[in-house]
Amino acid sequence: MATHRNYSKWLLLVLLLGLSASSLGLRQKRQDDEGEGDGNEDQSIDELCKDRPPDEYFRLTTSGDCRDVVRCDKAGENLKTRLAGVRCPNGLAFDIERQTCDWKTNVKNCKELEKPRKVLPILKTDEPICPEGKLSCGNGECIEKELFCNDKPDCKDESDENACSVETDPNRAPDCDPTQCVLPDCFCSADGTRIPGNIEPNQVPQMITITFNGAINVDNTDLYDEIFNGQRQNPNGCQIRGTFFMSHKYSNYASVQDLHRRGHEIAMFSLTHKDEPKYWTGGSYDDWLAEMAGGRLIVERFANITDGSIIGVRAPYLRVGGNKQFEMMADQYFVYDASITAPLGRVPIRVGGNKQFEMMADQYFVYDASITAPLGRVPIWPYTLYFRMPHKCNGNAQNCPSRSHPIWEMVMNELDRRDDPTFDESLPGCHMVDSCSNIQTGDQFARLLRHNFNRHFSTNRAPLGLHFHASWLKSKKEFKEELIKFIEEMLDRNDVYFVTMLQVIQWMQNPTELTSLRDFQEWKEKCDVKGQPYCSLPNPCPLTTRELPGQTIRLFTCMECPNNYPWILDPTGDGFSAK
Repeated sequence: MATHRNYSKWLLLVLLLGLSASSLGLRQKRQDDEGEGDGNEDQSIDELCKDRPPDEYFRLTTSGDCRDVVRCDKAGENLKTRLAGVRCPNGLAFDIERQTCDWKTNVKNCKELEKPRKVLPILKTDEPICPEGKLSCGNGECIEKELFCNDKPDCKDESDENACSVETDPNRAPDCDPTQCVLPDCFCSADGTRIPGNIEPNQVPQMITITFNGAINVDNTDLYDEIFNGQRQNPNGCQIRGTFFMSHKYSNYASVQDLHRRGHEIAMFSLTHKDEPKYWTGGSYDDWLAEMAGGRLIVERFANITDGSIIGVRAPYLRVGGNKQFEMMADQYFVYDASITAPLGRVPIRVGGNKQFEMMADQYFVYDASITAPLGRVPIWPYTLYFRMPHKCNGNAQNCPSRSHPIWEMVMNELDRRDDPTFDESLPGCHMVDSCSNIQTGDQFARLLRHNFNRHFSTNRAPLGLHFHASWLKSKKEFKEELIKFIEEMLDRNDVYFVTMLQVIQWMQNPTELTSLRDFQEWKEKCDVKGQPYCSLPNPCPLTTRELPGQTIRLFTCMECPNNYPWILDPTGDGFSAK
């Protein structure tokens, strides 16, 4: 629900921006036409906008109700700088730090005109100002390059920790080098759209991943049983599978154990699921260790998952934790993250594929004129983080990893939510299906599914991710019915597979053409469901922990009840160590 609310706020913000910018532009044009003003206003605008990012909003005054902000906008034939205004709706205020409208009680910076300005290091100069191997702080001090962006200020002005994004970190991962990055351990491409193994698109299986976030319990297991009913099979004869990013509190571990037995993938969505976005964005190594590795320990113990198959992570609220998160993941043998979103891109589409261009080179053709860009919203394939991300760090106040990490990123391609794809209206994409706020009916959901399938299938066949909170699918019966109808329609084809995140990686590590995929061994390992549920009546352990005073929480498990409710400092539930 929090994601849905935030998305709605942003949508409203975008609409208001368009209206306010238009009105300000008309007002400025009227002044220009009438010869009003003596130039002082223009000069002050230029001063306000000097060295200010065009997408940064700021206040002109701290008086009033904290609803009004502006940004610098260049418009008109002469690209004259103007101020485009935004006013938050009644009851909301603009949060300068987070750059969004929020409930007024949540905004604590109404007395601040702008985001705090940080001193930046001097990284780009015509002539080097520091000895080799060193870089300049903002005050001209030279320090070792390795000291930049290590979470510890080494410059006297602390500027070495103020330019640490994917684009600015002096020690950032290098750009993709296909000669060094080779499968099965590494995969990258300059724009993220290259197909693994350079297989022709018509020989690539269209993989679809259905994922769910949150606790697994009686509120949603009936939905999972209905979608994954054991009767729906991929073209290779194996049952369709899903990936469940689970949080700990209120999860029924007997149900988790049975989903795993049936071949579904269990992955981590955190232990506490704290409702504090900054906790995740700025989390320390130990925070991420306790949340993800500690959470995995709980799942392995109380769902009796002993095969080491819990290898994936998704950050709550998709708030990526930067390099610290990925350092922890590598140390704890997590294989992939599934939290980073890629915006709807406009990448040129090669109409004839590689064969066309190989022929052209052999026959001495000089140029091709069939590449189109305007509506070429080509999705991105998953990639490893040994090299730099092939797209911008998408989202507000995100903290994407800038360094090199031996981790796969199962990137979340935004869904194109336009109701009429033939009309190229400007709408932002959505990463979770339930964050597509304009999808209100079953018919709209059906169009969303098929349009995005066609967008992937007709271009590079990058995996299509359908990411849900179970509560959204259960909110309207028609949503569930349309999803099942879509699944069954896809299974009538011989080139579509519903697979887990791990199965996507397995295919990418060993790219196999459709004609040979029925015997693809990696997908055959858990083809048949064997055995029966471990227990029909799990232990309903009523437990407490001093970490959650006053709460008694039932832990449903087929294993023995622990002494305490497992939590962040006591993941086994055995009790706290004496000090």
